[in-house]
Amino acid sequence: QVQLVESGGGLVQAGGSLRVSCAASQRTFSRYVMGWFRQAPGKEREFVAVISGSGGSTKYADSVKGRFTISRDNAKNTVYLQMNSLKPEDTAVYYCAARASSSWFTDPDEYASWGQGTQVTVSS
Repeated sequence: QVQLVESGGGLVQAGGSLRVSCAASQRTFSRYVMGWFRQAPGKEREFVAVISGSGGSTKYADSVKGRFTISRDNAKNTVYLQMNSLKPEDTAVYYCAARASSSWFTDPDEYASWGQGTQVTVSS
């Protein structure tokens, strides 16, 4: 399994921006599809975005499309989630996840490795 460490969460006002990062320990990072998920209190973990190993393919949840951008730097073993036009309903713990695959997945059960999560709070 790959070790994942998220960073960059925090408190931001509605309409603001935040970037969260996820650093991976695996040197063959480009073989891993990377996903971002989030979980709000009392809710199930939900898909946010996913990016292929090469970075050439991405997919977003409808709720964040046009506001969030997922990207990766395979030389730094890091995946990013740039979040713009944040809304209070984006408040959650954000997790990155990894799976060694050439396909990508939106179901959290498909991912074997998870980070510890980083809190993002958007105030109104």
